[in-house]
Amino acid sequence: MSAAGQPGRTPRRLARTLAVAATGAAVLALPLIGATTASATPATAAATTTAGYANNLDGWIRESLAIMAQKGIPGTYNGIYRNVIRESSGNPNAINLWDSNAAAGTPSKGLLQVIDPTFRAYHVDGTSWDPYDPVANITAACNYAAARYGSIDNVFGAY
Repeated sequence: MSAAGQPGRTPRRLARTLAVAATGAAVLALPLIGATTASATPATAAATTTAGYANNLDGWIRESLAIMAQKGIPGTYNGIYRNVIRESSGNPNAINLWDSNAAAGTPSKGLLQVIDPTFRAYHVDGTSWDPYDPVANITAACNYAAARYGSIDNVFGAY
């Protein structure tokens, strides 16, 4: 369990989730059952990520693209956005509990629906090890897509 009292929820992700909820942005998110705000930063301070990007889908994609550029991982905003909307409708807490991956015990998670073994194999240094962290999820998925398909821009269906 993390400091927020939820399995897999890091204080950074909790702060992001609370900040998005506090701003009134339209977000599909699972409730933070039992979470307290004691470990979270105030909503006004958490409206941006620690890197200074907006704490929403646009900011997460832009932060991921900045990391990807540093690491030489190809991809564009449009390619990432298109795949995020198809995979999770923009919900960083999305989890697929019904497909073949879930039946095998490794459900797809996060914005780009990455399974844990793929997330670990394609994790990008400088990002969180939490597969639900939006920036870490996007960046790892794009790293995987680059290795498998040349770029996330070449992905037009489930991968």
